[in-house]
Amino acid sequence: KGVCCVPGHDSGMLVFKLERERPAYAVYGNMLYYVKDRFLRQLDFNSSKDTAVMQLRSGSKFPVFSMSYNPAENAVLLCTRATNLENSTYDLYSIPRESDSQNPDAPEGKRSSGLTAVWVARNRFAVLDRMHSLLIKNLKNEIVKKVQVPSCEEIFYAGTGSLLLRDADGVTLFDVQQKRSLAVVKIPKVKYVVWSADTSHVALLAKHAIMICNRKLESLCNIHENIRVKSGAWDESGVFIYTTSNHIKYALTSGDHGIIRTLDLPIYVTRVRGNSVYCLDRECRPRVLNIDPTEYRFKLALVNRKYEEVLHMVRNAKLVGQSIIAYLQKKGYPEVALHFVKDEKTRFSLALECGNIEVALEAAKALDERSCWERLGEAALLQGHHQVVEMCYQRTKNFDKLTFLYLITGNLAKLRKMMKIAEIRKDMSGHYQGALYLGDVSERVRILKNCGQKSLAYLTAATHGMDEEAEALKETFDPEKEMVPEVDPNAELLQPPPPINPLDTNWPLLTVSKGFFEGAIAAKGKAGQMAADLDMDAPGGEGWGEDAELRLDEDGFADAQDVLGDEAGVAKEEGGGWEVEEDLDLPPELVSMPAGAGASTEEGFFVPPTKGMSPTQMWCNNSQLPVDHLLAGSFETAMRLLHDQVGVVQFGPYKQLFMQTLSRARTCYLGLPSLPCLHGHPLRNWKDAGAKGGLPAVGLRLSDLISRLQQCYQLTTAGRFEEAVERFRAILLSIPLLVVDNKQEIAEAQQLITICREYIVGLTMETERKKLPKDTLDQQKRLCEMAAYFTHCNLQPVHMVLVLRTALNLFFKLRNFKTAAMFARRLLELGPKPEVAQQTRKILAACEKTLTDAHQLNYDPHNPFDLCAASFVPLYRGRPVEKCPLSGACYCPPYKGQVCRVTQVTEIGKDVIGLRVSPLQFR
Repeated sequence: KGVCCVPGHDSGMLVFKLERERPAYAVYGNMLYYVKDRFLRQLDFNSSKDTAVMQLRSGSKFPVFSMSYNPAENAVLLCTRATNLENSTYDLYSIPRESDSQNPDAPEGKRSSGLTAVWVARNRFAVLDRMHSLLIKNLKNEIVKKVQVPSCEEIFYAGTGSLLLRDADGVTLFDVQQKRSLAVVKIPKVKYVVWSADTSHVALLAKHAIMICNRKLESLCNIHENIRVKSGAWDESGVFIYTTSNHIKYALTSGDHGIIRTLDLPIYVTRVRGNSVYCLDRECRPRVLNIDPTEYRFKLALVNRKYEEVLHMVRNAKLVGQSIIAYLQKKGYPEVALHFVKDEKTRFSLALECGNIEVALEAAKALDERSCWERLGEAALLQGHHQVVEMCYQRTKNFDKLTFLYLITGNLAKLRKMMKIAEIRKDMSGHYQGALYLGDVSERVRILKNCGQKSLAYLTAATHGMDEEAEALKETFDPEKEMVPEVDPNAELLQPPPPINPLDTNWPLLTVSKGFFEGAIAAKGKAGQMAADLDMDAPGGEGWGEDAELRLDEDGFADAQDVLGDEAGVAKEEGGGWEVEEDLDLPPELVSMPAGAGASTEEGFFVPPTKGMSPTQMWCNNSQLPVDHLLAGSFETAMRLLHDQVGVVQFGPYKQLFMQTLSRARTCYLGLPSLPCLHGHPLRNWKDAGAKGGLPAVGLRLSDLISRLQQCYQLTTAGRFEEAVERFRAILLSIPLLVVDNKQEIAEAQQLITICREYIVGLTMETERKKLPKDTLDQQKRLCEMAAYFTHCNLQPVHMVLVLRTALNLFFKLRNFKTAAMFARRLLELGPKPEVAQQTRKILAACEKTLTDAHQLNYDPHNPFDLCAASFVPLYRGRPVEKCPLSGACYCPPYKGQVCRVTQVTEIGKDVIGLRVSPLQFR
């Protein structure tokens, strides 16, 4: 249609759009305002009535780029973005209250230059002008005030009195009234911003990424897409629905996301309500698409713990597919998936995961595979469900394990059967082993004799007092060829201990409260069972009177034995509705009987107490600081926290620190002799910890690291650079494992990071400089550049003197006198020793005679720059920079995703929460 240009080349073709296809629109309440064919149109979502409300001013050859609507004044700002950004303009229109849709009015708008204009109050709007400064204007398009803002490329609405400012690295929440930044989040090149209806959440849309934040611009989740992100809108339930070129997708604030449906052509979502997605296509036509929200509503209900809604959807919705099952397993709800999965193999795996042996047994019977029986046997054995274990061993014909199971449960009858089975199978080893377990000496003698082991058979019989059998065996020996073994006179009879209390029932399990889903399903089952009982009892009637009476003889206890005998179980269940007399005169022997004489043995069943929570588990629950999880021994969660907070991806260098920290976590002391040691868990908040609020004592302190810093300074002064770098790096890696109590110490920890970074970068560069050759002019120039860069590291004065002297000498030898003179002046300002100052003044006097540089170097001392810690080249202000999330070391963009050269553990350019060393940082 004349909107694309497709040039071809040898290996393919490229497609370029000649015009912007995204329509400009704004949504307020049930109304959609959008621009189409030089008209501002209004669409009512409820009635689907689409009318033109006014005609726009003509004259611009560029389409409207963006729109900002003011419901209080019924005004609209339309921004037009030109190819040359300096020629961009915006128009301020007041929308007519009443207009003819067939012949709409054409009000005269107020046009001014500006990149973007958005409303910030009822009668104020902000304009980002061509100089990238912020102007606040009134409804007359007059400048009210100018606001100084940080570097800004684009502005977005952020509620009354606030704006979102986009720069190259991220987005800043800016308060226009107070003229200060409230929060910053890192996400490059944000193109669109979508707020939820209550402005509690915001979605930041970049070209291939989405970041969802809360009102304070704290990142909740990041989503990366391989295809361009086109648009998005918030669902009524708080789910963000967005589109790419090919799909409609959803994103929960918890980070879960997925595909809802595919698209033939790109669309731009304007509103989501129920099962409908309201959108505009590329031809600016309003459309309504139907979607199935079951999947994301199900996940949202799980995240929000709305278990009634989850249960309803499990029973009524068609939730099928491996993705839902995998999601439930990942989130720790395998029992939910168990209720609607029909595939027996999947049911079996889920039942084992949630410990449901009964369901796993049913699935194993249906599958009848050896691998399933083996897995079920292992799971049942862990729970002490030995009856199921027995069945599994029988199905897999694992006779050795089955024999041992009968031994440890004390089932001698079945153990004797296993011995007979081994004899039938001609398994001499299993046969003899069974005889050993049973203590059957005669059987052992017979087995040894049948195996041809006459000597062992004779010794066994003689040792165990079987004299007749021993004499019979002795006669079979040939005196000339065989020697009769001697019997040890000190031999004793060893018999396996008999089982005093054979284990007939399964091992008792702890009584735990059922989960919501198990309880709901069980309640449903009980209700059905109760209904069945009532149906069985219903045919009763008035004939119960005579049969329910207890007929007593003259003495009053003629039928007492019958009652306590055969009908004891029935009498136990009789309630108040039965016509039974309770105050009977019973004989003394019956009165003195125990109350539970005729009751079930289950009345004495012991229910062990529920296991409490260990102190280490409480530490993990009470804190989000990595060191507390390390002290608790939870390395996995500590690693996850370090990854999320400071971007650690290589944990090898942390191994020694982790083990040292764990070794300080607890104390050991002897309670009673002959018993194992007891463990104590020292707390740092023992005064106000209470029962469950404890936090571990931390052995590493900020003051310790500061004292170690002095040792690093001494090594630097002595010129032992490699050893100094290792010491500085050890301090740097230890800082995330600190716990501090106040804001001053937090600032000191941040300052310590800066010191370590500056020294590591500088000393590493100096070490590399000394390794470089210096034969050619280019090599000498590179040596001078690195020496000059070193002078911009923030070092202690004593070290800066040494660095400046090195740079001064190198530049003087290269005949770059102008730069050498600058180094000389900086050196004299530091107040060096008299002899050093005297020599420096001589060099300065020589340089001032010829204040020129003989060679051009990649070094501009007057232009502020950061130093790339990998390539050791300057990154001047305005150039893109990637930083290490822990040390703050700067890198060129190609190094993004690599491991930081300073820390050797963190990922360059990773988006993280930030360093957390104090509970104050979580408030």
